[in-house]
Amino acid sequence: MKIFSTILDPIWKQDGITVAGGNGIGNQSNQLDGPQGIFIDNDKTIYIADFFNHRIVQWRPNGTHGEVIAGRNGYGHGTDQLSYPKDIINDTQRNSLIICDFMNRRVIRLSKQNKTNQQILISNIHCYGLAMDKNGSIYVSDSTKNEVRRWKEGDTNGTIVAGGNGKGNNSNQLNVPTYIFVDDNYSLYVSDMRNHRVMKWKKGAKEGIVVAGGNGQGDNLEQLSNPQGVIVDHLDQIYVADFWNSRVMGWCKNCSKGSIVIGKTGERNKENQFFPSSLSCDIENNFYVADPENNRIQKFQIIR
Repeated sequence: MKIFSTILDPIWKQDGITVAGGNGIGNQSNQLDGPQGIFIDNDKTIYIADFFNHRIVQWRPNGTHGEVIAGRNGYGHGTDQLSYPKDIINDTQRNSLIICDFMNRRVIRLSKQNKTNQQILISNIHCYGLAMDKNGSIYVSDSTKNEVRRWKEGDTNGTIVAGGNGKGNNSNQLNVPTYIFVDDNYSLYVSDMRNHRVMKWKKGAKEGIVVAGGNGQGDNLEQLSNPQGVIVDHLDQIYVADFWNSRVMGWCKNCSKGSIVIGKTGERNKENQFFPSSLSCDIENNFYVADPENNRIQKFQIIR
């Protein structure tokens, strides 16, 4: 996934528009409960991992209600059920969705055409974040084993591509990896939540390099606090959901500090609470941000 292919130094409006949920906590068709991972289809349909409702919701552009497309049978362990889904990505080659079924410790595939057909791809994994490279390999962060594995079609165990050396803050370690991103060069970006940093692992690397944060937990421009969603543009600029700082940060290549893209340092009043988790963008480069504390998805329109 690449974004902003023709825009230099993009700027977004600071007032978000609620495009899904935002009607209080609940399980009605116009509500969400702790939304986590999201992605935006080319027609601007939003797909949402509705965490505490144990379902995947599809929300059409300008819609007032969502449609449940997975997890219709509530919480559970069956093949037609979900348990706290954490992330979701789109497999365009196979016209399907890949879902991190967090508490069921599995990754499943759901056909877009036959939404009753759920296929278990990976079992016994504490999955958190998902990504897919241009060859269709699936990358899964394991928040318990502190590693990311790549699964090619037919793999039974996957291959460790980041971490896997125990919990820690060394360059070959992770501490609760959350959301991940893979670029066209097969470089892997990992939000390393408890280390308050984003790590980049080049293809075949045994160690990662810090590309955002890594200067302790805090709200200075060189710091992050429990980073989550991460996406990268064609200039290798990183955009990261800085969850506890209530902001989205932009971090240019080789920069020692970031810039605030959405939000303001220290701005966390009752009227404007904002806790970004997952990030996505549409074909016009508008940002979409999951805000689980406020049970909504917000859209931030691009200005230039």
